[in-house]
Amino acid sequence: MFLPVEQSSIKKGETFDDTARTLNAMRPDVIVVRHRENGAPARMTELMDCAVINAGDGTNEHPTQALLDALAISIRFGRVEGLKIAICGDIRHSRVARSNAKLLPRLGAEVRLAGPPSLLPSDAPALSIDEAIKGADVVMMLRVQRERLEEELGDAPGEYLSRYGLTVDRLAKAAPGAVVMHPGPMNRNVEIADDVADDPERSLILLQVEAGVATRMACLELVTSS
Repeated sequence: MFLPVEQSSIKKGETFDDTARTLNAMRPDVIVVRHRENGAPARMTELMDCAVINAGDGTNEHPTQALLDALAISIRFGRVEGLKIAICGDIRHSRVARSNAKLLPRLGAEVRLAGPPSLLPSDAPALSIDEAIKGADVVMMLRVQRERLEEELGDAPGEYLSRYGLTVDRLAKAAPGAVVMHPGPMNRNVEIADDVADDPERSLILLQVEAGVATRMACLELVTSS
């Protein structure tokens, strides 16, 4: 069953904890939660008797996206270990970047983070987009989450793509046979050019979608089979 927030009791003023307790009283086998607040799924695990799967919380984490990304990379290269992976774009607001930055190094990859200075966390190395992409086996682009920005970037049409986006010329700096990824939704010709996103040989974007179905099925099987 689906519970859209706009139709839930939270919209009517009920607390998060009371909503979780109400859901728990329905005795679900598993609850998949996507929430705008960081830490909401972790809080829910304290109130639920069933398994809780984090489907994305605020700007914090998106664990299943990182798992499916690792799967897609493994399908293409046969491994993750030893690969150089550049994650570029709005790192500051990306739960996808945070989860991949945790998982991929554990699998033996070298992860490079890059983006506009105002969209990087304070602890991120000061790499330019071109430096991050140089020699990379995988280039993962991220959408600018303008809905989370406190101030507009003030970029003119086409400026972001030219300075920070993935174009054919910029991709040429990556390793031979490098592939392109994007968690979606894409802003075409903003963070990624059409001819890069649609390249049948190098784009893994649709493979990511396919891998996501298998990954999430596996997660549900894992937490409900014990």
